[in-house]
Amino acid sequence: MTAYGNYPDLTRVKKILAIKLRHHGDVLLSSPVFTNLKKNLPEAQVDAFVYKDTLPILEGHPAISNFFLYDRGWKKLSFLGKIKKELSLFREIRKNNYDLVINLTEGDRGALAALFSGAKIRVGIDPEKNGFLGKKLIYTHIVKNCKTPRHTVEKNLDALRKIGLFPKEEERALTFHIPPKAVKEVETLLQEVKVLPKNYILIHPVSRWRFKCSPPSLIANLIKHLHAQKKTIVLSSGPDTVEMEMLEEIIKLSPPGSTINLGGKVSLKGLGALIQLSECVISVDSVPLHIASALKAPLVVLFGPSCERNWGPWMHPQSRVVSKTISCRPCHMDGCGGSKMSDCLYSLPLKNILTAVEDLSSQ
Repeated sequence: MTAYGNYPDLTRVKKILAIKLRHHGDVLLSSPVFTNLKKNLPEAQVDAFVYKDTLPILEGHPAISNFFLYDRGWKKLSFLGKIKKELSLFREIRKNNYDLVINLTEGDRGALAALFSGAKIRVGIDPEKNGFLGKKLIYTHIVKNCKTPRHTVEKNLDALRKIGLFPKEEERALTFHIPPKAVKEVETLLQEVKVLPKNYILIHPVSRWRFKCSPPSLIANLIKHLHAQKKTIVLSSGPDTVEMEMLEEIIKLSPPGSTINLGGKVSLKGLGALIQLSECVISVDSVPLHIASALKAPLVVLFGPSCERNWGPWMHPQSRVVSKTISCRPCHMDGCGGSKMSDCLYSLPLKNILTAVEDLSSQ
């Protein structure tokens, strides 16, 4: 007779592979999965399969032994060249003889990695009607999708619950490791621009997804008010050209000399150090909000079409979400009507952001 819950026998599991092929923030929100796998199966080796560019997000996680990396640059290769690279990677996974493989997304590539692994226990998110025919048959355990708003951390942890591992509330924290070298580099950078640690507000107003961003004029107005309060403002962004151009547009609209632009000048680990050394972070819905949650840095985050109940600050009492209460949000769309511009962010009242910053400062 099948036991209640159909939980597998994990007593013989010695090697585990967890797969999270998503963007940076999504990968960070999977970090408690690795923590809890190691806690519950301390003798097992826990490895990760992620995109190459997201490696810094989990690099240094104390529960992870090894990484398998998928290079998104392979998509530029010929069809045969891409297949060759992927098959080579799958063969390396197979050689490790994993006992348990967990695919934390509905994606096809993670499903194929689980299949090629040969693991006896294969856990995957229900693909429902997406992907190739027969995908569900790859898995021994299917994780159902929650139909109501649920934080992404909890959705990731549902993969563990499906196999009988139930993390306590205090065991669901995010993990982001910053090596001392990265801290030292950022401290040196701050010295060069004559900024003291814990004496600046870090504003990260950009994202690769423009529909998550407030207009440059609003951010410039925010900077104007904070500058009038004698606050030191540091701006950050990723190295993407579009993001850096957005920062330049904001700077042009801001009072002269009111900002210090560090956009594109720090690595992901360096961004973590920059967040850790700040007095407060103001961010859009992007990876800095999740890093700030992991580091418990005071945080104000601006939300528009995406849902803070799914993607907001996690286990972070020193955070504030600023959004506009209108009937259509969160709509989960790429801007109003797919226009790439979100009116809920463009019409966000400045006073609401300032109030959130003041509220954190008074604590």
